[in-house]
Amino acid sequence: MPQSLLRYTNILSIVGDLIRVEVPNLSSSNSKAKYGDLAMIEQNGENYSLAQIIKIDNEEVSLQVFAGCKGLSTNAAVCFLDQPMQVTYSPNILGRIFDGAGQPIDHGPELETDPKVEIDGPSVNPVRRTLASRMVRTNVPMIDVFNTLVESQKIPIFSVAGEPYNKFLARIAIQAEADVVVFAGMGLIYDDYHFFKTQFEEAGVSSRTVMFVNQASDPTVERLLAPDMALSVAEHFAVDESKKVLVLLTDMTSYADAMKEIGVAMDKIPANRGYMGDLYSQLAKRYEKACDYKGAGSVTLLAVTTMPGNDVTHPVPDNTGYITEGQFYLHEGVLDPFGSLSRLKQMVVGKETREDHSAIMSVMIRFYSDSVEAQQKQAMAFELSEYDKKTLKFGKYFKDNFMTLDVDMSLEDALDFSWKILAECFDPEETLIKDSLLEMYWPFPEQLDLEAETTEG
Repeated sequence: MPQSLLRYTNILSIVGDLIRVEVPNLSSSNSKAKYGDLAMIEQNGENYSLAQIIKIDNEEVSLQVFAGCKGLSTNAAVCFLDQPMQVTYSPNILGRIFDGAGQPIDHGPELETDPKVEIDGPSVNPVRRTLASRMVRTNVPMIDVFNTLVESQKIPIFSVAGEPYNKFLARIAIQAEADVVVFAGMGLIYDDYHFFKTQFEEAGVSSRTVMFVNQASDPTVERLLAPDMALSVAEHFAVDESKKVLVLLTDMTSYADAMKEIGVAMDKIPANRGYMGDLYSQLAKRYEKACDYKGAGSVTLLAVTTMPGNDVTHPVPDNTGYITEGQFYLHEGVLDPFGSLSRLKQMVVGKETREDHSAIMSVMIRFYSDSVEAQQKQAMAFELSEYDKKTLKFGKYFKDNFMTLDVDMSLEDALDFSWKILAECFDPEETLIKDSLLEMYWPFPEQLDLEAETTEG
């Protein structure tokens, strides 16, 4: 990495992972200090850490130190590198694991000579975007049937601490119909990092996966870089190689907390609940990287967003809801059919999928809603009607065969099984489905053996 001969040694302050240094004649054309560029911090004549310029105020430059400032003294020196943050991009990164600064941590070969690309670039020109029209199959019935994921969609997974959202995210990474999966973990404990790594290896999908991992013990500043690196790599796979890329991020609340921590260290005035006023624009800048490129590939983005105290009005999920195209709501170990929504599913349901998809999707949710009401009546010792008893039976089949996160079923198999559940629990006229679809898909009595199928599943 090229370095200037100039060293700036007047360190004004060290706060958290931030340092301020005085740079005389900063406005001159010879100054190499530019917003977003990198610098090298040196101490005792040796390289200490890379840093990034995050603020320029008259002759004072503020930098985020990637390795943190623990052990750094005011006798250190700063050398500006006159280049922005970059990440390695080549076919060699597939199957590799990097930290939040883009350095390999999987004990594989070094990639110093591989090409680099800039991170944190602008969002795609709208003229280069095409309308979403293709489904991303995940083999998770609660997604494929009821909240279909569409290429180029940006959608969060709303959840709370303790829910199996990382397990769910790993399942999507393994089963999703994608050429490349780019994963970014922010503030992960080691157990979660090891879980993702092990799951990808055991499932045999590591060869199409790139991981950027910032662990809880790593510097906070790297938590902000990990998603930008992942999205930059994903963008180049989609544009340069026409790949269908799936980006998985966890956890965006941890990312926002890192922004808040650094904002406080920079003496920024907080807005809602201590978060900075630019929270919305910072989140939107990342989510808008999801795109279906004209004449190239696509980037689809799923991001875990934990809700402290299960509060959907918390600033992070609240702002996220205005940016994204729906949400998956992971609640009590299942995807909640009432809280989940995919606003783009109408782009593919019944067009790219089977003609009975829309009808099945609607009638199954309607009957499940009725089963929830019947359960409440039963709990309060009200007398149940025959219809209530039917919906209770249906609700059990639905929860066991669709809502459980371990279910692995193709869309077509899920639709066929839905017809069998409906025929087992209801009469055809009770479904209110069009006669043409009933004649085509309603199963014969000899086709019904739900107990055996449920046992095998």
